[in-house]
Amino acid sequence: MSAPLRSRPAAPHRAADAPLVFPRTLTVGVIGAGRVGAVLGAALAAAGHRVVAAAGASGATRARMALLLPQTPTRSAAAVARAATDLLVVAVPDDALAGVVAGLAEAGALRPGQVVAHTSGAHGLAVLAPAATVGARPLALHPAMTFTGTPDDLTRLAGISYGVTAPAELRPLAARLVADLGGVPEWVAEGDRPLYHAALAHGANHLVTLVNEAADRLRDAGVDRPEKVLAPLLRAALENALRLGDDALTGPVSRGDAGTVRRHLERLAATAPESVPPYLALARRTADRAIAAGRLRPADAAPLLDVLDGMEVAA
Repeated sequence: MSAPLRSRPAAPHRAADAPLVFPRTLTVGVIGAGRVGAVLGAALAAAGHRVVAAAGASGATRARMALLLPQTPTRSAAAVARAATDLLVVAVPDDALAGVVAGLAEAGALRPGQVVAHTSGAHGLAVLAPAATVGARPLALHPAMTFTGTPDDLTRLAGISYGVTAPAELRPLAARLVADLGGVPEWVAEGDRPLYHAALAHGANHLVTLVNEAADRLRDAGVDRPEKVLAPLLRAALENALRLGDDALTGPVSRGDAGTVRRHLERLAATAPESVPPYLALARRTADRAIAAGRLRPADAAPLLDVLDGMEVAA
């Protein structure tokens, strides 16, 4: 955990380039105590901050609150915003974020100098414009991690990255908060937030789909416990990919084995036709990367690409 910023009296007139000063212990509120909000609230409390109120109406949210923030009262969103004199964490779904922030500003629940931080990967600071208009300080603070909303998540926070977009004067506080959470900041420009989030969703969310597709096809092939077959293979593939990049690629596409890929596609079309389009898309992208990396010679790739193109037309 990093050392908190030193507390000192605020100057009557702060110079434009002077650093902002925040108390050693922040008074925090959480709106949207779902999987992410409840875990981050618990982590901030463990770091010594005062989580004074949280908002969330569903039964699942109340259960998470009881488990992760048992001493924190549940309040309305506006009441939480008013109680969070230093830091308000808004951890609601991406498409709901703009409406929640605008509603809080219209209700007069936000105050000048208060930091309003959202946890969305897709949004930057623009979505917090209503808060900034009333004098609150906007911060985008996205943990690059998947959450279950259980205490196990707290053990996974150490060392993870946070995609941070912040005004220059808030960068010291943002860095401190990330350090308090045990993480590492990755500074993401406002215009790059959608690309940053697309990369994470493409890698993590689509990985879940890909793994479950593979498990389903193994079941179709008569394998009773596909997770047992996949676990060592996929763990090794992931570690190799992270360590070696495209040099980790193996398999029929990287070898240009057109006949094998054709048989794959023919059997998939007969057994699970819904799996053919994603297989084609990934095989084509894999071939492109293998060629670009020098793993597959263009001449060897030609028969494979013909198979993929032919199946795309048939599909």
